[in-house]
Amino acid sequence: MHFDAQLLTKYSKPGPRYTSYPTAPYFSPDFGKQAWLEELSSTQNKGRDLSLYVHIPFCDTLCHYCGCNMIATRHYERATAYLDYLFREIDRLAQLVAPGRLVRQIHWGGGTPTYLHPDDIRRLFAHLKSHFTIAEDAEIGCEVDPRELSAAHITALAESGFNRLSLGVQELDSKVQQAVNRVQPEALVREVYGWMRDANIASINMDLMVGLPHQTVAGFADTLDRIIDMAPDRLAVFSYAHVPWLKKHQILIKDADLPDLAARIALQQLLLERLNDAGYVYIGMDHYAKPNDELVKAQRNKTLYRNFQGYTTHKNCDILAFGVSAISQTEEVYVQNAKNLNHYQDEIVHDNLATERGLRISAEDRLRRDAILKLMCDLELNGNAFGEQWQIDFSNHFADALVQLQPLQQDGLIERQGNHLLVTDTGRLFLRNIAMCFDAYLGQETDNTPRYSRTL
Repeated sequence: MHFDAQLLTKYSKPGPRYTSYPTAPYFSPDFGKQAWLEELSSTQNKGRDLSLYVHIPFCDTLCHYCGCNMIATRHYERATAYLDYLFREIDRLAQLVAPGRLVRQIHWGGGTPTYLHPDDIRRLFAHLKSHFTIAEDAEIGCEVDPRELSAAHITALAESGFNRLSLGVQELDSKVQQAVNRVQPEALVREVYGWMRDANIASINMDLMVGLPHQTVAGFADTLDRIIDMAPDRLAVFSYAHVPWLKKHQILIKDADLPDLAARIALQQLLLERLNDAGYVYIGMDHYAKPNDELVKAQRNKTLYRNFQGYTTHKNCDILAFGVSAISQTEEVYVQNAKNLNHYQDEIVHDNLATERGLRISAEDRLRRDAILKLMCDLELNGNAFGEQWQIDFSNHFADALVQLQPLQQDGLIERQGNHLLVTDTGRLFLRNIAMCFDAYLGQETDNTPRYSRTL
Protein backbone atom coordinates (compact mmCIF):
# COMPACT_ATOMS: atom_id res chain seq x y z
CA MET A 1 0.00 0.00 0.00
CA HIS A 2 1.39 3.35 -1.09
CA PHE A 3 0.92 5.77 1.77
CA ASP A 4 2.82 8.96 2.44
CA ALA A 5 2.64 12.38 4.03
CA GLN A 6 1.63 14.09 0.83
CA LEU A 7 -1.50 11.95 0.45
CA LEU A 8 -2.49 12.41 4.08
CA THR A 9 -2.02 16.17 3.89
CA LYS A 10 -3.94 16.43 0.64
CA TYR A 11 -6.92 14.30 1.60
CA SER A 12 -7.26 14.93 5.34
CA LYS A 13 -10.32 17.15 5.21
CA PRO A 14 -13.75 17.25 6.87
CA GLY A 15 -16.07 14.66 5.40
CA PRO A 16 -18.98 12.32 6.22
CA ARG A 17 -18.58 8.70 7.29
CA TYR A 18 -21.56 7.78 5.05
CA THR A 19 -23.49 5.69 7.50
CA SER A 20 -26.37 7.27 5.61
CA TYR A 21 -26.90 9.29 2.46
CA PRO A 22 -27.98 12.02 2.65
CA THR A 23 -26.11 12.39 5.91
CA ALA A 24 -27.65 13.25 9.28
CA PRO A 25 -27.10 17.05 9.14
CA TYR A 26 -29.75 17.14 6.41
CA PHE A 27 -32.46 15.49 8.51
CA SER A 28 -35.26 17.98 9.16
CA PRO A 29 -37.92 18.50 11.85
CA ASP A 30 -40.35 18.93 8.94
CA PHE A 31 -40.40 15.12 8.77
CA GLY A 32 -41.92 14.27 12.13
CA LYS A 33 -44.12 11.81 13.97
CA GLN A 34 -47.04 11.78 11.56
CA ALA A 35 -44.82 11.25 8.54
CA TRP A 36 -43.06 8.37 10.34
CA LEU A 37 -46.40 6.79 11.25
CA GLU A 38 -47.46 6.95 7.61
CA GLU A 39 -44.17 5.40 6.51
CA LEU A 40 -44.51 2.56 9.00
CA SER A 41 -48.04 1.90 7.77
CA SER A 42 -46.94 1.82 4.12
CA THR A 43 -43.91 -0.42 4.72
CA GLN A 44 -45.30 -2.95 7.20
CA ASN A 45 -46.43 -5.40 4.52
CA LYS A 46 -43.51 -5.03 2.10
CA GLY A 47 -41.88 -8.17 3.47
CA ARG A 48 -38.48 -6.71 4.28
CA ASP A 49 -36.74 -8.19 7.29
CA LEU A 50 -35.89 -6.13 10.35
CA SER A 51 -32.81 -4.95 12.19
CA LEU A 52 -33.37 -3.68 15.75
CA TYR A 53 -31.16 -1.10 17.43
CA VAL A 54 -31.36 -0.14 21.11
CA HIS A 55 -29.50 2.87 22.49
CA ILE A 56 -28.41 2.82 26.14
CA PRO A 57 -26.91 6.28 26.78
CA PHE A 58 -25.47 5.78 30.27
CA CYS A 59 -21.81 5.43 31.26
CA ASP A 60 -20.12 5.35 34.65
CA THR A 61 -17.53 7.95 33.62
CA LEU A 62 -16.91 10.36 30.76
CA CYS A 63 -14.23 9.39 28.23
CA HIS A 64 -12.80 12.68 27.00
CA TYR A 65 -12.62 11.55 23.36
CA CYS A 66 -16.24 10.36 23.21
CA GLY A 67 -18.40 11.47 20.29
CA CYS A 68 -21.51 9.50 21.26
CA ASN A 69 -24.80 10.65 22.73
CA MET A 70 -24.10 9.63 26.31
CA ILE A 71 -24.79 10.54 29.93
CA ALA A 72 -22.17 9.95 32.62
CA THR A 73 -23.86 9.06 35.91
CA ARG A 74 -23.42 6.86 38.97
CA HIS A 75 -27.16 6.97 39.71
CA TYR A 76 -28.41 3.63 38.44
CA GLU A 77 -32.02 4.54 39.09
CA ARG A 78 -31.82 6.70 35.96
CA ALA A 79 -31.21 3.56 33.90
CA THR A 80 -34.05 1.73 35.62
CA ALA A 81 -36.43 4.55 34.78
CA TYR A 82 -35.09 4.71 31.23
CA LEU A 83 -35.89 1.04 30.68
CA ASP A 84 -39.54 1.73 31.47
CA TYR A 85 -39.63 4.29 28.67
CA LEU A 86 -37.81 1.92 26.32
CA PHE A 87 -40.36 -0.80 26.99
CA ARG A 88 -43.20 1.58 26.18
CA GLU A 89 -41.52 2.62 22.94
CA ILE A 90 -40.96 -1.02 21.97
CA ASP A 91 -44.62 -1.75 22.72
CA ARG A 92 -45.73 1.18 20.55
CA LEU A 93 -43.54 0.43 17.54
CA ALA A 94 -44.21 -3.30 17.63
CA GLN A 95 -47.92 -2.55 17.20
CA LEU A 96 -47.12 -0.75 13.94
CA VAL A 97 -45.15 -3.60 12.39
CA ALA A 98 -46.77 -6.51 10.60
CA PRO A 99 -46.52 -9.73 12.65
CA GLY A 100 -44.04 -12.24 11.36
CA ARG A 101 -41.49 -9.85 9.90
CA LEU A 102 -38.26 -11.59 10.74
CA VAL A 103 -35.55 -9.89 12.80
CA ARG A 104 -32.16 -10.69 11.25
CA GLN A 105 -30.01 -8.42 13.39
CA ILE A 106 -30.07 -6.81 16.83
CA HIS A 107 -27.51 -4.34 18.10
CA TRP A 108 -27.22 -2.54 21.43
CA GLY A 109 -25.08 0.57 21.46
CA GLY A 110 -24.43 3.60 23.60
CA GLY A 111 -23.19 4.99 25.84
CA THR A 112 -22.52 1.68 27.49
CA PRO A 113 -25.15 -1.06 27.13
CA THR A 114 -23.38 -3.11 29.80
CA TYR A 115 -24.00 -0.25 32.21
CA LEU A 116 -27.21 -2.23 32.75
CA HIS A 117 -27.18 -4.81 35.51
CA PRO A 118 -27.25 -8.46 34.33
CA ASP A 119 -30.90 -8.96 35.29
CA ASP A 120 -31.87 -5.82 33.38
CA ILE A 121 -29.96 -7.08 30.32
CA ARG A 122 -32.10 -10.22 30.46
CA ARG A 123 -35.26 -8.19 31.06
CA LEU A 124 -34.68 -5.86 28.10
CA PHE A 125 -33.84 -8.66 25.70
CA ALA A 126 -36.85 -10.69 26.84
CA HIS A 127 -39.07 -7.68 26.15
CA LEU A 128 -37.73 -7.42 22.59
CA LYS A 129 -38.15 -11.16 22.08
CA SER A 130 -41.74 -11.06 23.25
CA HIS A 131 -42.65 -8.44 20.64
CA PHE A 132 -40.68 -9.51 17.57
CA THR A 133 -39.92 -12.73 15.69
CA ILE A 134 -36.16 -13.21 15.94
CA ALA A 135 -34.51 -15.48 13.37
CA GLU A 136 -32.69 -18.50 14.78
CA ASP A 137 -29.49 -17.39 13.05
CA ALA A 138 -29.89 -13.69 13.87
CA GLU A 139 -26.77 -11.64 14.46
CA ILE A 140 -27.13 -10.24 17.98
CA GLY A 141 -24.45 -7.81 19.07
CA CYS A 142 -23.62 -5.53 21.98
CA GLU A 143 -20.92 -2.98 22.81
CA VAL A 144 -19.02 -3.78 26.00
CA ASP A 145 -16.91 -1.61 28.31
CA PRO A 146 -14.52 -3.78 30.35
CA ARG A 147 -14.63 -1.39 33.31
CA GLU A 148 -17.32 -1.97 35.94
CA LEU A 149 -18.07 -5.31 34.27
CA SER A 150 -18.53 -8.73 35.85
CA ALA A 151 -18.58 -12.25 34.50
CA ALA A 152 -22.31 -12.20 35.29
CA HIS A 153 -22.79 -9.55 32.60
CA ILE A 154 -21.24 -11.81 29.96
CA THR A 155 -23.32 -14.74 31.19
CA ALA A 156 -26.49 -12.64 30.90
CA LEU A 157 -25.58 -11.61 27.35
CA ALA A 158 -24.74 -15.18 26.30
CA GLU A 159 -27.88 -16.64 27.85
CA SER A 160 -29.98 -13.98 26.12
CA GLY A 161 -28.56 -15.03 22.76
CA PHE A 162 -25.89 -12.45 22.03
CA ASN A 163 -23.32 -13.90 19.63
CA ARG A 164 -21.25 -10.81 18.74
CA LEU A 165 -19.61 -8.56 21.30
CA SER A 166 -17.52 -5.46 20.70
CA LEU A 167 -14.99 -4.70 23.41
CA GLY A 168 -13.93 -1.07 23.81
CA VAL A 169 -10.16 -0.99 24.31
CA GLN A 170 -8.91 2.14 22.46
CA GLU A 171 -5.33 1.97 23.83
CA LEU A 172 -3.34 -0.03 26.37
CA ASP A 173 -0.74 2.68 27.02
CA SER A 174 -1.39 3.96 30.56
CA LYS A 175 -0.41 7.57 29.80
CA VAL A 176 -2.88 7.73 26.93
CA GLN A 177 -5.57 6.10 29.05
CA GLN A 178 -5.12 8.67 31.80
CA ALA A 179 -5.22 11.55 29.30
CA VAL A 180 -8.63 10.44 27.98
CA ASN A 181 -10.01 9.34 31.38
CA ARG A 182 -10.38 5.69 30.41
CA VAL A 183 -8.07 3.63 32.60
CA GLN A 184 -8.35 -0.13 32.03
CA PRO A 185 -5.21 -2.24 32.54
CA GLU A 186 -4.32 -4.96 30.07
CA ALA A 187 -5.01 -7.59 32.72
CA LEU A 188 -8.61 -6.38 32.95
CA VAL A 189 -9.06 -6.45 29.18
CA ARG A 190 -7.65 -9.98 28.99
CA GLU A 191 -9.89 -11.14 31.82
CA VAL A 192 -13.05 -9.81 30.16
CA TYR A 193 -11.95 -11.19 26.79
CA GLY A 194 -11.46 -14.57 28.47
CA TRP A 195 -14.98 -14.46 29.88
CA MET A 196 -16.30 -13.87 26.36
CA ARG A 197 -14.38 -16.82 24.94
CA ASP A 198 -15.44 -19.04 27.83
CA ALA A 199 -19.06 -18.08 27.11
CA ASN A 200 -18.58 -19.25 23.48
CA ILE A 201 -19.36 -15.87 21.96
CA ALA A 202 -19.06 -16.56 18.23
CA SER A 203 -17.43 -13.27 17.22
CA ILE A 204 -15.49 -10.75 19.27
CA ASN A 205 -14.50 -7.33 17.97
CA MET A 206 -12.09 -4.93 19.64
CA ASP A 207 -12.29 -1.17 19.19
CA LEU A 208 -9.01 0.74 19.03
CA MET A 209 -8.32 4.39 18.34
CA VAL A 210 -5.46 6.31 16.74
CA GLY A 211 -4.75 10.00 17.13
CA LEU A 212 -5.30 10.14 20.90
CA PRO A 213 -3.32 12.51 23.15
CA HIS A 214 0.22 11.38 23.99
CA GLN A 215 -0.09 8.45 21.60
CA THR A 216 3.26 7.41 20.10
CA VAL A 217 4.29 4.93 17.45
CA ALA A 218 6.28 2.89 19.97
CA GLY A 219 3.42 2.82 22.48
CA PHE A 220 0.80 1.91 19.89
CA ALA A 221 3.07 -0.78 18.43
CA ASP A 222 3.16 -2.36 21.87
CA THR A 223 -0.64 -2.12 22.11
CA LEU A 224 -1.03 -3.79 18.71
CA ASP A 225 1.32 -6.61 19.68
CA ARG A 226 -0.73 -7.35 22.77
CA ILE A 227 -4.06 -7.09 20.95
CA ILE A 228 -2.88 -9.38 18.14
CA ASP A 229 -1.78 -11.87 20.79
CA MET A 230 -5.39 -12.00 22.03
CA ALA A 231 -6.56 -12.62 18.44
CA PRO A 232 -9.99 -10.94 18.25
CA ASP A 233 -12.10 -11.88 15.23
CA ARG A 234 -12.51 -8.29 14.10
CA LEU A 235 -10.90 -4.94 14.79
CA ALA A 236 -12.40 -1.50 14.35
CA VAL A 237 -9.62 1.09 14.53
CA PHE A 238 -11.08 4.57 14.49
CA SER A 239 -9.25 7.83 13.97
CA TYR A 240 -9.98 10.14 16.87
CA ALA A 241 -12.34 12.88 15.72
CA HIS A 242 -11.47 16.06 17.58
CA VAL A 243 -14.68 18.09 17.27
CA PRO A 244 -14.92 20.26 20.41
CA TRP A 245 -17.40 22.54 18.63
CA LEU A 246 -19.81 19.58 18.61
CA LYS A 247 -18.71 17.74 21.76
CA LYS A 248 -17.87 20.37 24.37
CA HIS A 249 -16.16 17.93 26.75
CA GLN A 250 -13.41 17.39 24.17
CA ILE A 251 -11.91 20.70 25.25
CA LEU A 252 -10.48 18.57 28.07
CA ILE A 253 -8.07 17.24 25.44
CA LYS A 254 -5.37 19.78 24.65
CA ASP A 255 -4.51 20.29 20.99
CA ALA A 256 -0.82 20.32 21.91
CA ASP A 257 -1.10 16.75 23.28
CA LEU A 258 -2.45 15.31 20.03
CA PRO A 259 -0.06 13.54 17.62
CA ASP A 260 1.26 15.78 14.88
CA LEU A 261 0.99 15.04 11.17
CA ALA A 262 4.16 12.96 11.02
CA ALA A 263 3.07 10.84 13.99
CA ARG A 264 -0.42 10.28 12.51
CA ILE A 265 1.15 9.11 9.27
CA ALA A 266 3.41 6.71 11.14
CA LEU A 267 0.51 5.40 13.24
CA GLN A 268 -1.58 4.66 10.14
CA GLN A 269 1.34 2.94 8.41
CA LEU A 270 2.10 0.87 11.51
CA LEU A 271 -1.53 -0.16 11.80
CA LEU A 272 -1.79 -1.32 8.21
CA GLU A 273 1.49 -3.24 8.31
CA ARG A 274 1.01 -4.96 11.67
CA LEU A 275 -2.57 -6.10 11.04
CA ASN A 276 -1.74 -7.24 7.52
CA ASP A 277 1.21 -9.26 8.83
CA ALA A 278 -1.07 -10.77 11.48
CA GLY A 279 -3.41 -12.04 8.75
CA TYR A 280 -6.28 -9.56 9.06
CA VAL A 281 -8.09 -8.45 5.91
CA TYR A 282 -8.54 -4.70 5.52
CA ILE A 283 -12.23 -4.18 4.73
CA GLY A 284 -11.78 -0.46 4.29
CA MET A 285 -11.96 2.69 6.38
CA ASP A 286 -11.61 1.50 9.99
CA HIS A 287 -12.43 -2.20 9.77
CA TYR A 288 -10.30 -5.34 9.76
CA ALA A 289 -11.36 -8.97 10.04
CA LYS A 290 -9.95 -12.47 9.85
CA PRO A 291 -10.13 -14.03 6.37
CA ASN A 292 -13.03 -16.37 7.23
CA ASP A 293 -15.14 -13.61 8.78
CA GLU A 294 -18.62 -12.92 7.41
CA LEU A 295 -17.68 -9.31 6.62
CA VAL A 296 -14.85 -10.50 4.39
CA LYS A 297 -17.07 -13.06 2.69
CA ALA A 298 -19.81 -10.47 2.15
CA GLN A 299 -17.35 -8.04 0.59
CA ARG A 300 -16.12 -10.74 -1.80
CA ASN A 301 -19.73 -11.68 -2.66
CA LYS A 302 -20.74 -8.01 -3.02
CA THR A 303 -23.41 -8.28 -0.34
CA LEU A 304 -21.70 -6.04 2.20
CA TYR A 305 -23.70 -2.99 3.30
CA ARG A 306 -23.22 0.10 5.44
CA ASN A 307 -25.67 1.74 7.85
CA PHE A 308 -25.67 3.54 11.19
CA GLN A 309 -24.03 0.55 12.89
CA GLY A 310 -21.19 0.60 10.35
CA TYR A 311 -20.47 -2.28 7.97
CA THR A 312 -23.05 -5.05 8.05
CA THR A 313 -23.94 -8.23 6.19
CA HIS A 314 -27.68 -7.48 6.49
CA LYS A 315 -28.48 -5.30 3.52
CA ASN A 316 -32.20 -5.62 2.90
CA CYS A 317 -33.49 -4.82 6.37
CA ASP A 318 -35.54 -1.96 7.75
CA ILE A 319 -34.03 -0.62 10.95
CA LEU A 320 -36.26 0.02 13.94
CA ALA A 321 -34.33 1.96 16.56
CA PHE A 322 -35.31 2.50 20.19
CA GLY A 323 -34.05 5.00 22.72
CA VAL A 324 -32.80 8.55 22.92
CA SER A 325 -31.18 9.80 19.63
CA ALA A 326 -31.68 6.39 17.94
CA ILE A 327 -32.05 6.40 14.14
CA SER A 328 -34.50 4.20 12.22
CA GLN A 329 -34.39 3.55 8.49
CA THR A 330 -36.50 2.16 5.66
CA GLU A 331 -35.65 2.11 1.95
CA GLU A 332 -36.75 5.73 1.54
CA VAL A 333 -36.84 7.24 5.03
CA TYR A 334 -34.51 8.10 7.92
CA VAL A 335 -35.91 9.22 11.29
CA GLN A 336 -34.14 10.12 14.51
CA ASN A 337 -35.50 10.16 18.05
CA ALA A 338 -35.12 13.17 20.31
CA LYS A 339 -31.49 13.65 21.36
CA ASN A 340 -32.36 15.15 24.74
CA LEU A 341 -33.24 12.53 27.36
CA ASN A 342 -36.00 14.58 29.01
CA HIS A 343 -37.58 15.39 25.64
CA TYR A 344 -37.44 11.72 24.64
CA GLN A 345 -39.10 10.63 27.89
CA ASP A 346 -41.77 13.35 27.66
CA GLU A 347 -42.80 12.10 24.23
CA ILE A 348 -42.93 8.46 25.29
CA VAL A 349 -44.93 9.12 28.44
CA HIS A 350 -47.70 10.63 26.30
CA ASP A 351 -47.78 7.49 24.14
CA ASN A 352 -46.19 9.32 21.26
CA LEU A 353 -43.31 8.30 19.08
CA ALA A 354 -40.14 10.16 20.04
CA THR A 355 -39.39 11.21 16.45
CA GLU A 356 -37.59 14.56 16.37
CA ARG A 357 -36.49 14.83 12.74
CA GLY A 358 -36.14 12.80 9.60
CA LEU A 359 -35.99 12.75 5.85
CA ARG A 360 -37.73 11.13 2.92
CA ILE A 361 -35.09 10.72 0.27
CA SER A 362 -35.57 11.39 -3.42
CA ALA A 363 -34.94 9.06 -6.34
CA GLU A 364 -31.71 10.95 -6.99
CA ASP A 365 -30.68 10.44 -3.36
CA ARG A 366 -31.28 6.70 -3.68
CA LEU A 367 -29.28 6.53 -6.87
CA ARG A 368 -26.30 8.38 -5.39
CA ARG A 369 -26.53 6.38 -2.15
CA ASP A 370 -26.27 3.20 -4.20
CA ALA A 371 -23.18 4.48 -6.00
CA ILE A 372 -21.52 5.52 -2.74
CA LEU A 373 -22.30 2.20 -1.05
CA LYS A 374 -20.95 0.18 -3.96
CA LEU A 375 -17.65 2.05 -3.73
CA MET A 376 -17.44 1.79 0.06
CA CYS A 377 -18.57 -1.85 0.30
CA ASP A 378 -17.75 -3.56 -3.03
CA LEU A 379 -14.69 -1.36 -3.65
CA GLU A 380 -15.78 -0.93 -7.25
CA LEU A 381 -18.52 0.60 -9.35
CA ASN A 382 -19.36 -0.81 -12.77
CA GLY A 383 -20.80 2.30 -14.37
CA ASN A 384 -22.33 0.55 -17.37
CA ALA A 385 -24.20 -1.99 -15.24
CA PHE A 386 -25.15 0.77 -12.81
CA GLY A 387 -26.52 2.86 -15.65
CA GLU A 388 -28.66 -0.02 -16.88
CA GLN A 389 -29.93 -0.66 -13.36
CA TRP A 390 -30.94 2.96 -12.79
CA GLN A 391 -31.76 3.75 -16.44
CA ILE A 392 -29.28 6.59 -16.72
CA ASP A 393 -26.28 7.46 -18.86
CA PHE A 394 -23.61 6.95 -16.21
CA SER A 395 -20.90 9.22 -17.63
CA ASN A 396 -23.33 12.08 -18.21
CA HIS A 397 -25.21 11.72 -14.95
CA PHE A 398 -22.01 11.64 -12.89
CA ALA A 399 -19.94 13.98 -15.05
CA ASP A 400 -19.25 16.17 -12.01
CA ALA A 401 -18.14 13.21 -9.89
CA LEU A 402 -15.86 11.84 -12.60
CA VAL A 403 -14.12 15.22 -12.85
CA GLN A 404 -13.64 15.29 -9.07
CA LEU A 405 -12.22 11.76 -9.19
CA GLN A 406 -9.44 12.67 -11.61
CA PRO A 407 -6.90 13.82 -8.98
CA LEU A 408 -7.69 10.75 -6.87
CA GLN A 409 -7.03 8.61 -9.91
CA GLN A 410 -3.73 10.40 -10.52
CA ASP A 411 -2.75 9.77 -6.90
CA GLY A 412 -3.43 6.05 -7.21
CA LEU A 413 -6.52 5.89 -5.00
CA ILE A 414 -8.83 4.70 -7.75
CA GLU A 415 -8.44 3.14 -11.18
CA ARG A 416 -10.77 3.87 -14.08
CA GLN A 417 -11.31 1.78 -17.17
CA GLY A 418 -14.04 3.49 -19.14
CA ASN A 419 -16.97 3.65 -16.75
CA HIS A 420 -15.57 0.95 -14.47
CA LEU A 421 -14.19 2.40 -11.22
CA LEU A 422 -11.99 0.25 -8.98
CA VAL A 423 -10.74 1.27 -5.52
CA THR A 424 -7.05 0.43 -5.14
CA ASP A 425 -5.48 -1.04 -2.01
CA THR A 426 -4.28 2.45 -1.07
CA GLY A 427 -7.70 3.85 -1.85
CA ARG A 428 -9.32 1.74 0.88
CA LEU A 429 -7.86 4.18 3.37
CA PHE A 430 -9.48 7.09 1.53
CA LEU A 431 -12.97 5.70 0.94
CA ARG A 432 -14.63 8.73 2.48
CA ASN A 433 -12.80 11.02 0.05
CA ILE A 434 -13.79 8.85 -2.91
CA ALA A 435 -17.43 8.79 -1.81
CA MET A 436 -17.47 12.56 -1.37
CA CYS A 437 -17.10 12.97 -5.12
CA PHE A 438 -20.62 11.53 -5.54
CA ASP A 439 -22.19 13.60 -2.74
CA ALA A 440 -24.50 16.23 -4.23
CA TYR A 441 -25.04 17.91 -0.85
CA LEU A 442 -21.46 18.87 -0.04
CA GLY A 443 -20.84 22.56 -0.58
CA GLN A 444 -24.49 23.51 -0.06
CA GLU A 445 -23.99 24.61 3.55
CA THR A 446 -25.19 28.13 4.27
CA ASP A 447 -22.80 28.76 7.15
CA ASN A 448 -19.19 27.98 8.02
CA THR A 449 -19.97 25.70 10.98
CA PRO A 450 -17.95 22.47 10.65
CA ARG A 451 -20.23 19.47 10.22
CA TYR A 452 -17.81 16.55 10.00
CA SER A 453 -14.60 15.20 11.40
CA ARG A 454 -11.53 14.88 9.19
CA THR A 455 -11.38 11.87 6.92
CA LEU A 456 -7.95 10.88 8.27
